[in-house]
Amino acid sequence: MPLRRPVGILAGLLVAGLLLAAALIGAAPARAAVSPSQTVVTLTANHAIYARPGGRREATISRRRPITGEATTLPVLAMRPAAGTRWLRVRLPGRLLPGAPNGRTGWITFAHTRLWAVRWHIVVALGQRKARIYQGGRLRRTFRVVVGAPATPTPTGRFFVEENIAEPPTFPGAPYALALSARSAVFTEFDGGPGQVALHGVGGGLGGTLGTAESHGCVRFATSAITWLAARIYPGTPVTITR
Repeated sequence: MPLRRPVGILAGLLVAGLLLAAALIGAAPARAAVSPSQTVVTLTANHAIYARPGGRREATISRRRPITGEATTLPVLAMRPAAGTRWLRVRLPGRLLPGAPNGRTGWITFAHTRLWAVRWHIVVALGQRKARIYQGGRLRRTFRVVVGAPATPTPTGRFFVEENIAEPPTFPGAPYALALSARSAVFTEFDGGPGQVALHGVGGGLGGTLGTAESHGCVRFATSAITWLAARIYPGTPVTITR
């Protein structure tokens, strides 16, 4: 597992990143917008999710992720003061709230959180069967990948990395899996989760031909590629999947 060391950000960069993210909420994901950094928030306590600042409570999100136990980190889309409380609009894991499995956002209070920033952004183009990896807004690597088969498609949209998981060599998808906030529209449960989609390897006998569409919805990388990614990618890193 990579060492996770949050980096500080200047106030101007924080505001610029939030304004850009807010402008992108609700936009069609056909074209990926890549900004130099993404403001994220790490939870230090369980948090209630609200429909709006001071509004209806919709759910609760744990401060720990279920597979690794690492701290929950969410992309921040906006900040707003209301009635003496600072509020953050965050992107949520799929199926946390009722309704569509993906793309939901909600509001949490600023208390018991830590703001920082990630400078990586992963963009997967399903039609091209390629993943492009950006750092600070600049393209660093391009990898050929295996994407979902027509009957089990990889969902499109704006997501984020929930957990960075080191897998045993015999586990399908080894050696690493970057579990995403995306959930499958076909599967409700597999691999111990509610149809959770991941970026992972081809180890453990899973295989797959790079540049094809034959997975169950996850995105498979060559062993060298997923190893390179896992050494660099933090929870909260944005992942955009386009057609």
